[in-house]
Amino acid sequence: MSNELENKVAFVSGGSRGIGAAIAKRLAADGARVAITYAKGADAAAEVVKTIEGAGGRAIAIQADATDPAAVKAAIDRAVALLGKLDILVNNAGTAIPKQFEEATLEELDRVIDINLRGVFITTQAALKHMNNGGRIITIGSCVGERMMTPGLVAYSATKGAIRMFTQGLSREVGDRGITVNNIQPGPIDTDLNPASGEWAVPQKANTALNRYGTVDDIAAMVGFVAGPGASYITGANLTVDGGTNA
Repeated sequence: MSNELENKVAFVSGGSRGIGAAIAKRLAADGARVAITYAKGADAAAEVVKTIEGAGGRAIAIQADATDPAAVKAAIDRAVALLGKLDILVNNAGTAIPKQFEEATLEELDRVIDINLRGVFITTQAALKHMNNGGRIITIGSCVGERMMTPGLVAYSATKGAIRMFTQGLSREVGDRGITVNNIQPGPIDTDLNPASGEWAVPQKANTALNRYGTVDDIAAMVGFVAGPGASYITGANLTVDGGTNA
């Protein structure tokens, strides 16, 4: 454990599994008190909290659908009430529904937009009401938000491209409070949603320079750095962690 984030409080949306769970554990290991949200899967969220507490950290899990403004606001309010304040927001909740754009239903397109873009708007707005000066806003985008080579992710990549501009724009508005706003863009990462052994993995792996999938800890390490004091002069940036996919 390091103490770089000692006395800091972090809020991680979608923190019960995959990249979000790894981020929550990393921030806790660096000394932060951590609140995670989950839409469903209370057992998985409880397991993350148990792991963090077992290592001597402090964490809480709050059920909140990322697309529900009232639930998100209540989750942020509860995190602040229980943990004392808010210094770090990680917008991690996201989804992809891989299929050809022409075949996607309006409901599927709406869901991708609601979670990946509207959800980030909702959560960030609620968090900014509480965020201390010198805070950190970190959003998990995607390398396909910058360069798109994977068929079947048209709507997803469009939302992640929007996150890039959201990051740049918001950094200009909150910079005088010392709050940094950054976008971390993972490439193919081995998770339940995108397993390295899955059928979608073959073209993604082939696109990387390192010829392999990344791990959730690769992304958590970048979040840990951006959340820490060493990254205080980095803002409005799109930081790509993709094994050379976009090289």
